[in-house]
Amino acid sequence: MRSPTQTFRTGLGAATALAVGATLVGAAPSTGATDIDSAAITPKTSFTMKADGSSGTATKGNRIPNLDIVKKTVRTYYNATNGIADKTTSPYITEMKAIQDAQAAYLDQAFTTVTAAGKIPAIVLDTDDTTLWNYDMEDGAMGFHYDPALQNTWVQEQRFPATPGMVAFANAAAAKGFAVFGITGRGDSQRTATLANLTKVGYTAFAPERFFTKWPGTDKPAYVTCAVVTACTTVEYKAGTRKHIETDLTGTGGKSYDIVLNVGDQWSDLMGGYADKTLKLPNPTYYLPSPNLPGVSEPALAPKTQFTMLPDGSSGATVGGENIPNIDSTIATIRAYYNAKDGIARRSRSAFVKELRTATRAKAAKIKTQCKKADRPRGRHKTPAVVFDVDDTLLWTYDLQDAGSGFAGDAALRKTWVKKKKFQSVPTMAKMVRKAKRGGCAVIAITERPVDELAQTRKNLNKRFNWVFSKNNVISSTNKAATRAQLKQTRRLRILWNVGDQPADLLGGHAEHRFQVPNPTYYQP
Repeated sequence: MRSPTQTFRTGLGAATALAVGATLVGAAPSTGATDIDSAAITPKTSFTMKADGSSGTATKGNRIPNLDIVKKTVRTYYNATNGIADKTTSPYITEMKAIQDAQAAYLDQAFTTVTAAGKIPAIVLDTDDTTLWNYDMEDGAMGFHYDPALQNTWVQEQRFPATPGMVAFANAAAAKGFAVFGITGRGDSQRTATLANLTKVGYTAFAPERFFTKWPGTDKPAYVTCAVVTACTTVEYKAGTRKHIETDLTGTGGKSYDIVLNVGDQWSDLMGGYADKTLKLPNPTYYLPSPNLPGVSEPALAPKTQFTMLPDGSSGATVGGENIPNIDSTIATIRAYYNAKDGIARRSRSAFVKELRTATRAKAAKIKTQCKKADRPRGRHKTPAVVFDVDDTLLWTYDLQDAGSGFAGDAALRKTWVKKKKFQSVPTMAKMVRKAKRGGCAVIAITERPVDELAQTRKNLNKRFNWVFSKNNVISSTNKAATRAQLKQTRRLRILWNVGDQPADLLGGHAEHRFQVPNPTYYQP
């Protein structure tokens, strides 16, 4: 279910009301509603997730970190408002300061040791989210859906602020006598703008001759060895460049360099050796993997796989950046779960379909039996009914969310999909609807889609569900528990089952049983 207040939602408030067809009717309050097994639909808080997304092929939907909750946790960590990170106070800034301060003793000792050996101590720094802070672009400008054209605009216009604390860290190292090198994954076409941006925000340590960008096409430098010349990996490029610094370059007095510290926000910045120590900076917003060099094993340079995350996002205030599920890894896991290629979920073969088919097979038969046994509308008897949510319970929004907007949300595109009735049915759910109908139950859809979308929604539902939804049985409501209560009173319904994908669909009682469709893509409490 997507309500109008989330990524694909259209802006309805929290009014306690329902709309049947095009008629707005006041809803009864849900006071006194009995709720059944609230804990059963409370999101999990502990997760095992591999960074490459492969966990999604063999797990259940509720065991994948929910993407909305991950983003909320990340925003708490950066103390971000409207996609803009707080530049003064946040758990991220606090953690960065602690990490930087912890290097002081090591750098003092390393400087003494290396200079005594007749070499120049050096520090290597990555650029994005190591020296220049990408958060506002990633969240505020892109909604965590990477756009290379927009990224280039930000680069050329030198929009990036400094990563917290890193100007002082780099400049202090240079003042002490360290040679400071930059190795960035940005290309040669962004070199001039990147150096200007670094200077603009206060860095004084980067000499142009000690700043390395990636070459275009096959025009790689001789000092870098790549298995595939046209597609050098990040580790081949960065480790090869560090080797070049230590073995080929010389500084003042013809002395060679010893890289005592290599700093980056991605594990691929650090892998491949040629540094005495690595320093990983936290970044839960994206993940850029790369295979290590042949024969090199560095098991310590790998992402975590165990996470604890509360559904309200508050974990971002306490757990540290490396302990927040990475957004890119979460999306990769979700795509594996839905077997989504190019943002399009597979309808027949996926962990999602397998899980849902198994669950609905048993539930559909049970629903049909209960509908048949329930009292029929004779005299004062009530009509048995099954209530369904719409989005991601009956109509599948996955392709819109992923292929359509990269999970960044696009309200205009969502309206186009609604208008054109483009949503497919959620796999296996047609069987549950059919069993309920054949068992004699009234089949009702309650959606948070606004009233002006009800006609198209009903047509889309009937297109996919064999015309079982009458005009009066597709209802718009922002308080589903209250709506169920009103339906029981005004239509004398006995709601046997309530089916939805979100806690907001299912909590609040006024149904004898409920069934939750798995959905790790968004969350509405």
